[in-house]
Amino acid sequence: MGNRFESVQAVRDGLKEVNYLADDGIASVAFLADRLGKPVLVEGPAGTGKTQLAKSIAELTGARLIRLQCYEGLDESKALYEWNYKKQLLRIQADKNSDSWSDVQDDIFSEEFLLTRPLLEAIRADDPVVLLIDEVDRVEMETEALLLEILSEYQVSIPELGTITAKQIPLVFLTSNNTRELSEALKRRCLYLHVDYPDLEREKLIVLTKVEGITEHLADQVARIVRNIRQLDLKKSPSVSETLDWARTLMLLGIEHIDAEQAKETLHILLKYQTDIAKAVKELSSDK
Repeated sequence: MGNRFESVQAVRDGLKEVNYLADDGIASVAFLADRLGKPVLVEGPAGTGKTQLAKSIAELTGARLIRLQCYEGLDESKALYEWNYKKQLLRIQADKNSDSWSDVQDDIFSEEFLLTRPLLEAIRADDPVVLLIDEVDRVEMETEALLLEILSEYQVSIPELGTITAKQIPLVFLTSNNTRELSEALKRRCLYLHVDYPDLEREKLIVLTKVEGITEHLADQVARIVRNIRQLDLKKSPSVSETLDWARTLMLLGIEHIDAEQAKETLHILLKYQTDIAKAVKELSSDK
């Protein structure tokens, strides 16, 4: 398979066309991931566009997005593969009069009885694929170890079938919200990208791009207020998606210029803890 991107600038321009506003750091890591054939570990606060980056790269390249949503308790049967036990049992019952158990065993551990999960599906895919392993920091260390063979060799070992090697190297993005420290072995296999909250001008541009019909003045106000609120000692800072929700809310309410009272009345769209809302109200009151 040929290179997906001609240059770092081509990545940045292409992502802009699919409404993802990348800086040079994001664009260069995506470019290098393609050229080096390495996964990308994307870390940063929740809601800064880490998952959306993988989705936008898939859209840009015309690749199929395969997503593994990680959670505590995720195991091999949900991430990699499992055998269709009900179908195997039916086959065993149908062949109960067979003279050779080895023939039956070979049969029930064949492709026909294999249930593929996201990781194996990405490895076996004939078409271009972007594999998103979302919130990898939520899984236990044992499950994290399952990823190592895939991320280093792009292959999966199944005892009954042997080693399955990728027909084409997928673009792989792992996201982490830093809820726990990932292993050195996992980090070694990946390029690293930290995605933080955007600066003022970039967030304003994101609002202008994503919120239809918003004025430049209102987008500027939204970005400035959100930036000030993020500087407070909050339990959860507003994400970019919550910034966009707030901007859309203001548009629906017909607000063209935000005053302190209007901001206070809609803070529940931006913040999700009462203690955070109280701190933001105090900050807005002091700015009057």
